[in-house]
Amino acid sequence: MLFLAKLCGILTLVWFYLTAKNHGGPLINWSVIGLIGYWLTWWLSKMLIVVPLAGMVTKHSVTEFLLTQLPVFVALAACYLIRKKLIASLPASGQ
Repeated sequence: MLFLAKLCGILTLVWFYLTAKNHGGPLINWSVIGLIGYWLTWWLSKMLIVVPLAGMVTKHSVTEFLLTQLPVFVALAACYLIRKKLIASLPASGQ
């Protein structure tokens, strides 16, 4: 079940690298910020959302599967906001 989390972590690294390349930001810094932001948010949402709610659903059910994938979507949403903040922090190129 962690395959989706690992895949999204790698894709987040590539996403932040390409964003930095397209916007003229520091490549390695943005990639590391994106990766740390993803994994930290994933871990926090797993501990704060999944672990408390895991006992409420039956084992080996669709609900359990969806619940265990929830940290991935929370982490991707956080990465989207982190990326927006990084892009907004760049100086305007037209001036």
